[in-house]
Amino acid sequence: MNPVAALPVALPWRHAVLAIVVMAIWGSNFVVMKTGLAHLPPLFFAALRFLFVVVPVIFFVRRPAVRWRDLAAYGVLIGVGQFGILFFALDGLISPGLASLVIQTQVVFTIGLSMALSGERLVPLQWLALALAAAGLVVIASHTDAKTSVTGLLLTLAAAASWACANFVARRAGRVDMLAYVVWSALFAVPPLFVLAFIAEGSEAMLRGVQEADTATWGALAWQSIGNSLFGYAAWGWLLARHPATLVSPMALLVPVFGLGSSALFLGEDLPAWKIAAALLVLGGLALNLAAPWLRRR
Repeated sequence: MNPVAALPVALPWRHAVLAIVVMAIWGSNFVVMKTGLAHLPPLFFAALRFLFVVVPVIFFVRRPAVRWRDLAAYGVLIGVGQFGILFFALDGLISPGLASLVIQTQVVFTIGLSMALSGERLVPLQWLALALAAAGLVVIASHTDAKTSVTGLLLTLAAAASWACANFVARRAGRVDMLAYVVWSALFAVPPLFVLAFIAEGSEAMLRGVQEADTATWGALAWQSIGNSLFGYAAWGWLLARHPATLVSPMALLVPVFGLGSSALFLGEDLPAWKIAAALLVLGGLALNLAAPWLRRR
């Protein structure tokens, strides 16, 4: 086999635009999370998020033709493993800005899983691309003044690893209706999240959260359920089913860039020169990663 012909192809421009839109939704989501957590306990917030992914949409979409155990694995990994843990960490254990950076270690976990289990390989230019993007994240992390705990950092790393495992499970589904996949898998996230919320937070805190929730809280919950899960994860899984993870997953490095932009727009966060430089490094790395297969063939 010609080794050049076996290299992954670049994303079609429409697919690249879709990935960027998803990253914009996920990046701005850290501001939305902060809004929702102002009144709702974290595990209860996560449980409600996935409850409204399931109801009423599950009555209008047919179960995808995948194994029940894969649906269950994806639902638990995304619902409990990623967002349950992440919401818990964001509730005073780590700042939203730093969380948006640390969660991107899922790129490393996803690529590592793909290389170990699927035999995918990076071309040299893609290694350089990831190094540039990682340098941008290091610049951001080194200038942050957000206070975080070791527990919060470890929890966010665990959430990133769970996201990476979910990516791999989603790829096994192949080309299925990803909206239906996300909805039916969320069915397996709701019960454990409610049980954990009841045990860790208590029924009184859950009831008080509902009573104190305002319009912004319910808007944040709607954004989490509709924008983040129904659209974002369906589109992300759709892309992973059609392209190598080594090409798709680095797009998630755009999340902290959109996170900084949404913080500046909605929270009045300053954007000094070092933040712009970090964003350029991340975007430069992404551009090189997308262009690497084409450059290699040339």
